[in-house]
Amino acid sequence: MLSDFYKNNKTDTIWWIDNLETCGEHLFSFDKKHIYNLFQDYPHNMTDDEVEIFNSENPYWAEFFSIRQKS
Repeated sequence: MLSDFYKNNKTDTIWWIDNLETCGEHLFSFDKKHIYNLFQDYPHNMTDDEVEIFNSENPYWAEFFSIRQKS
């Protein structure tokens, strides 16, 4: 079961959503329709614009996954 969408900051573009049945899953969306799994989809299944937005709003995760960045 998924939680309601929420934003970490009011000005963020990204919506986060929690899977209430799983621990450690980080799910997010830009449009509340397509849901990305942070560990499976970042950055390979995202557009360049989405990666740029994600990185600017989530510098911790951008640094954490810096080795995965598209060349």
